[in-house]
Amino acid sequence: MINSSVNDCKVIQLPKIHNPAGNITSINNRNEIPFSIERVYYLFDVPGGESRGGHAHKALQQLIIAAGGSFDIVLNDGLQQRRVQLNRPYIGLYMPSGIWRELENFSSGSTCLVLASHKYDEDDYLRDYSRFSEWKLSK
Repeated sequence: MINSSVNDCKVIQLPKIHNPAGNITSINNRNEIPFSIERVYYLFDVPGGESRGGHAHKALQQLIIAAGGSFDIVLNDGLQQRRVQLNRPYIGLYMPSGIWRELENFSSGSTCLVLASHKYDEDDYLRDYSRFSEWKLSK
């Protein structure tokens, strides 16, 4: 979705099954999210003051979840910017392709869980913001 905007990034409330012994949330391909999951990874032990991300994807879609703790995601589509805070393990941020993202303000002990639509492919990354801007304008 090359022409995607920050408004296409959606906060999704995932199903939460309450149990006195502990809650559970499950995520099924193309049910709670609009893509099939090909890769799962997570960020943890991010030192205070550090940020992650700083890139965009040409094709990859993601669901980003604060599995523990909290962090902010700064979204940028080349024209608009938007900030979303994630702080609940049953809330995810759907990110279509073509959005620049920065993850920051990680709380102590936070874990960022990412469900991705594709396997890792370095050619899918835009890691320089000026190159990202040129790419967005050319589409």
